[in-house]
Amino acid sequence: MQESIEQYMQTVGQQARQASRILARASTQTKNNALSAIYTALKNSEAAILAANQIDMTKAHSNNLDSALLDRLELTPARFRGMLQGLNDVISLVDPIGEITDMAYRPSGIQLGKMRVPLGVVGMIYESRPNVTLEAASLALKSGNAIILRGGSEALESNQAIAKAIQHGLQVSGLPEAAVQVINTTDRAAVGQLITMSEYVDVIVPRGGKGLIERITNDARVPVIKHLDGNCHVYVEAQADLLKALPIALNAKTHRYGVCNAMETLLVDEKVAEEFLPRIAELYEEKQVELRGCPATRRILENAVPASEEDWYTEYLGPILAVKVVSGVEEAIEHINKYGSHHTDSIITENYSIAREFLAGVDSSSVMINASTRFADGFEYGLGAEIGISTDKIHARGPVGLEGLTSQKWIVFGDGQIRQ
Repeated sequence: MQESIEQYMQTVGQQARQASRILARASTQTKNNALSAIYTALKNSEAAILAANQIDMTKAHSNNLDSALLDRLELTPARFRGMLQGLNDVISLVDPIGEITDMAYRPSGIQLGKMRVPLGVVGMIYESRPNVTLEAASLALKSGNAIILRGGSEALESNQAIAKAIQHGLQVSGLPEAAVQVINTTDRAAVGQLITMSEYVDVIVPRGGKGLIERITNDARVPVIKHLDGNCHVYVEAQADLLKALPIALNAKTHRYGVCNAMETLLVDEKVAEEFLPRIAELYEEKQVELRGCPATRRILENAVPASEEDWYTEYLGPILAVKVVSGVEEAIEHINKYGSHHTDSIITENYSIAREFLAGVDSSSVMINASTRFADGFEYGLGAEIGISTDKIHARGPVGLEGLTSQKWIVFGDGQIRQ
């Protein structure tokens, strides 16, 4: 069996590499036609895709998947419409491929610049979210990349149904069907093969739990674009407008629990803690959110559970929130940089200078002023969709859209020059 998996993955890799050569030269019109054909195929397949998702949801409930995974797995009609809207947004985005910048003449007479090009073949490994199948495929196609998708076993029926519509759209448009391949086995050996096929795969993007991403990062022989977890913070500063802070802190935590841009730790300046904490705690109580607080927090909120050192590091992905009272912006920045995951952190303040200090000091891929951390998302950032979020500092950082799936190569124009 191991041998057949290896052969299967080698074939998938070879086909992806061949398809990537064609996609790299495809015109914007050709790529948009393919995406439009996929849109039509998906719309015509909505009932079948939602039915497939119900099969996955039934299995997931019987297997006692936790609430965060169930939330990510479910495809409602509203979420399906959101998927289609994301696809439309990708179609309308400017194609980055072929863009030439920084043209300049050198003393030798040559003219050089940089051209934006696809990365080549993207390998995507993800859990639960079937919408990622479409998001990743659409971004890869628009940016001229072939993509190999390996979803989790819990979303197998949903992913196969979405893949069928994508394949139909590619076939109609004349682009190679191997431009988007969804792995048809749940055998984990397929993942081991994918992340080590450096001759066929140019970059791996894992999306899922911390355990999955740690495994990929440790075992991959292909460059990885990743974030391990989303331990996001909101800091209510002393000069915050509390009428802004209350809905932001509530939304950042309770809008959706099982997502990487949900707030997991609330920091409150000691100057406003007495006024702010009882008011926000009342709102959290309505949502049945458990609060785990530092000693200063617990002096104000008697019902708060004592927070341990581990709580400051934890991504709960559920109705639990760590709360800490801090002495000012310096302590807030220090706490975030020590315990956070470099994902998304927000300050609520009306003081421009302190806001600028927070922006400069917090070492995260998205830093916000007076906004919910839930905005850290490719769709909300105008990227159409995202293939993932990167907390790395090299190549791509934050939500990764079209440009994150490209690189630049030097181009040189000469007229007979030779090196003297």
